[in-house]
Amino acid sequence: MNNKTILSFFILFSVVAQSQALKMEEIMKGNTFIGAQPENERWSLEGQKIYFDWNPTNELGSSTYFWKNGMSKPELATASEAAFSKIDFKKSSNPDLYYYIDKGRLFSYSLKTKTSKKLYQQNNPISGLQMGSDAGVLYFKQNENLFQFNTNQGSIIQITNFKRGKGEDKSTEKDSFLKSQQQELFQFVRDQEALKNWNLAKSKLTKSDFPKPYYYGKYNFGSLKASPKGNFATFRLIEEVERKNEKMELFITADGYNQTEETKEKVSVDKLLTTKFGIYSVAKDSVYFVNFSSLSHIQDVPKYLESYEKSKTTEKKDKLIVVQEPIYNEDGSYAISEIRSQDNKDRWIVSLNLENGTFQELEHQHDEAWIGGPGIPSYSYSGGTLGFLGDNETIYFQSEVTGFSHLYTYNLKSKKKVQLTKGNWEVRDVTLAKDKKSFYLTTNTTHPGNRNFYKLEVSNAILQPILTKDGAHEVSLSPDENTLLVRYSYKNKPWELYVAANKKNTTLSQITNSTTEAFKSYKWREPEVITFKAQDGTDVYARLYKPETSNANKAAILFVHGAGYLQNAHNYWSSYHREYMFHNLLTDLGYTVLDIDYRASDGYGRDFRTGIYRFMGGKDLSDQIDGKNYLVKNLGIDASRVGIYGGSYGGFITLMGMLTTPNEFASGAALRSVTDWAHYNHGYTGNILNFPETDPEAYKKSSPIYFADNLQGKLLMLHGMVDDNVEYKDIVRLSQRFIELGKKNWSLSSFPVEAHGFKETYSWVDEYSRILDLFNSTLLKK
Repeated sequence: MNNKTILSFFILFSVVAQSQALKMEEIMKGNTFIGAQPENERWSLEGQKIYFDWNPTNELGSSTYFWKNGMSKPELATASEAAFSKIDFKKSSNPDLYYYIDKGRLFSYSLKTKTSKKLYQQNNPISGLQMGSDAGVLYFKQNENLFQFNTNQGSIIQITNFKRGKGEDKSTEKDSFLKSQQQELFQFVRDQEALKNWNLAKSKLTKSDFPKPYYYGKYNFGSLKASPKGNFATFRLIEEVERKNEKMELFITADGYNQTEETKEKVSVDKLLTTKFGIYSVAKDSVYFVNFSSLSHIQDVPKYLESYEKSKTTEKKDKLIVVQEPIYNEDGSYAISEIRSQDNKDRWIVSLNLENGTFQELEHQHDEAWIGGPGIPSYSYSGGTLGFLGDNETIYFQSEVTGFSHLYTYNLKSKKKVQLTKGNWEVRDVTLAKDKKSFYLTTNTTHPGNRNFYKLEVSNAILQPILTKDGAHEVSLSPDENTLLVRYSYKNKPWELYVAANKKNTTLSQITNSTTEAFKSYKWREPEVITFKAQDGTDVYARLYKPETSNANKAAILFVHGAGYLQNAHNYWSSYHREYMFHNLLTDLGYTVLDIDYRASDGYGRDFRTGIYRFMGGKDLSDQIDGKNYLVKNLGIDASRVGIYGGSYGGFITLMGMLTTPNEFASGAALRSVTDWAHYNHGYTGNILNFPETDPEAYKKSSPIYFADNLQGKLLMLHGMVDDNVEYKDIVRLSQRFIELGKKNWSLSSFPVEAHGFKETYSWVDEYSRILDLFNSTLLKK
């Protein structure tokens, strides 16, 4: 045996040995194999301890651990300490005093003495604790009404009186024959009625200061909030309609009898509901509603409707909107609300005059696709970044007007708007510092796949780097803002907790070690994050897993992440950790794996985010094909031996690839896949495809079920039977289409106890063993 033969044998032995180290039965255990990583990290009130949820001993679930300076390793917290660490404390004007709600009861807490005092407890729980602008005054909700608790006086006063129903309205009450007859015949009845009316008139002479009832009919009532001084309350009414939900059958049950559960509502223009934004004035003891008809562009018709003939005769009318709870400055002199149109195209920020029920428009954002992006609400009933600076007259918010989500301020007096951050990157998270003159920002400034941490002074708007190395930093500031609690990960290193001083270019000190010896025994790859040009010239990012040259089999597999608007070609630990390990196994076997952040993926700005508007399976699929062509051109991949797989949205793209571009992929595995978008939920789908009743063509060209007759390559479909996100019915309907069309090269694997996200290791093993068998049988040369 010559030296060359010996070297080749050694390389082959090393590859085989490494591939043997990864076993499907082990990696599909997920965090049990990797090691459970810390999460839900938080500071104690005084900032001396760090709490987090963790499971280093492989129990049935996580427990709360704590760490403080000087400890060699974290320790298990007691049950009472763990529960206390999760409480949402409200800080009072007294630096020693906090308030909180626990199990529907109100407590105070002294930081100095570390003691709690129960202040209020009734059968009916309370919620929605707010601190008032006056010292010692707070507000809470009980039975859909607001109460003011003045801790200085010990008084609790109900300040609203909302009631469901229509109330007693006798003005429309019809007199019956018998009632009229009784009045006509009997003096006694007439006398009783006169006495009743006399007593009622007398009672009205004495005015009660208890709020009179306001009946809100059949509307759904919510978002009740007090102003800081308690002189106003705002609320929202939503039209009540009959709802029709999907029904899902459960076959594996404890008693052996099938059960049926209701799940989600389908996307529909009928889900656009009339809402009202109401104000209750305590002084006037009256309710009034704000008319938002003067909002700019509120009658604009979306451009997509121009392609439909019937839209040209549609009468213009105000868009249906949703108004969020107001954000107040400290003394309540300004109230700011965020408004979003239910057709998903517009967002407004307004200043409310609660006294007279009017508003002033401050900011209007429009997107012909849909409003969204980091710090900007993507759904009608959600809010984005919005707050006040320390001067109490300047607000801050985020906007995608430049194509990337950036931070802005607006002064309510001078009406001056200032852009604080700029560039082809995004502000991912915003925290206002204690001084209310500066921000702590999480951004992807250095690379779309990083999460960096900076400080930014409003006065000079220069980013001061604190944590900027490759990877992701999830940062929690200590109460005094001197120390950072950081959850950090890298491409091949799972999440761990660290602490660091809050200063420029700080250094991390690790406090948890979570990975198991079994996980550490394998040399996990750092997938290269590459870019390639899409057909329209856009740069597309992807993770590339390359086998050793001597082991490469010239076959490739494309992985398509789920969610659509999600990022996976980044520099930190993937939420698809099983798939990451599976890709290492595939690479050991000689496959090249490409994991693409296709169009609509998170992290790349507005144009990338909305690239699939009105056509899911368009640019997001062509990006997959362009990625395949990159592999063929640059890495010598055989174009006839490329497979594709993914789950949820990734399963949908796999189906679209197999059915609309049938010559591109030899095989595909579609997991928990949407097959017809008209059967998916309203919030997600309505953003991207509008509504089936108003934009049917967008739904038809975006749904795999319409292209079932094009199937050529071998298709494996896998679906949980109790999936309440993408219904099992989705894959059953597509299966019926294949049967009716006489298609033979497909199969369906069903998992009776699994929902959208699989839980059981045996299900994961079965699922991914089938996927591996599919690719081995279709992509490798015989």
